[in-house]
Formats: sequence, structure tokens, C-alpha cells
Amino acid sequence: MLFFFLMRKLLIFAKKIEMSINEIQDAIVEEFSVFDDWMDRYLQLIEYGKELPPIDERKRTEQYLIQGCQSKVWLDAELRDGKVYFTADSDAIITKGIVSLLIKVLSGRTPDEILNTDLYFIDKIGLKENLSPTRSNGLVAMVKQMRMYALAFKSKTEGAG
Repeated sequence: MLFFFLMRKLLIFAKKIEMSINEIQDAIVEEFSVFDDWMDRYLQLIEYGKELPPIDERKRTEQYLIQGCQSKVWLDAELRDGKVYFTADSDAIITKGIVSLLIKVLSGRTPDEILNTDLYFIDKIGLKENLSPTRSNGLVAMVKQMRMYALAFKSKTEGAG
């Protein structure tokens, strides 16, 4: 239990010292590698979901819902100082954990970083293969929506410059 607590603190600290996207993905892979079965990994996802800061209640509307998810997932993004910051919520605890992981990796990055990143941690922790087909489709939809936000911000800043 102490190991998981320390890994979580490392990931929180990692964002503060600006670890690269790949370093954060590697830390997630390491954290999940200690679990032998998927029930423990699901419990870890649930813990991640509990740490997700709440999205503004005004963003829990149809406009922010991700299409393609079986559960409801609200996602918003804003551009500050050239970096994209995501907030999200879900009505399903595992889905909330999944979006929380994506936010840990992608939030606070430039649009180009988000668009060009290979999210290899998804395969390395076995996430995609251990999700139901509908949850797997939802994961793809979440990544797609995050990249669409990045593309929109990139287009907007290039058009302004």
C-alpha cells in the first residue's frame, strides 16, 4: 500500500516539475505493473477517478458530453499560456479513472504535444484489451476529443499569429 501511495505522490510531483509526457506514461506503466490481475487494476483506476478534480457544474451539459461513450463523460479544455488544460467528469467510476489518466498525461501540454503523442501507456498497461468493447470505444472517443480540442486551439493560435 505504501508503494502505491508513493507512486501516486511521484506522479503528482511529476506534473509540478514538468516531467515529459513519456516519463509520466512510464510512471503509470510502472505503477500498474505491480498488479497481477485486472481487478486490482480496476481498483487503481477507481482511485485515479477519485482524485479527478470536479468539473464546473455548468460544464455538465450536452455540449461537453463525449459522443461514443456508453457512460456519460463531460470534457472541457482551455488554452492558457500556450498549453491545454483539461477538466472532466463521468458518471461511471472506471470511466472517470480512465479520463483521469488521460488528463494526467495530456493536460498542461502544448497542442502539438497532444497531437503528436503516442499514448503507449494504454497498451502497455493492458487497458484497451481489458475493457469491454463499449468502454474501449469510449476510450478512443475520449482521446479523439482531447486531440480535437488541441487541434482547435492550434488552428486558433496559428490563425491569430
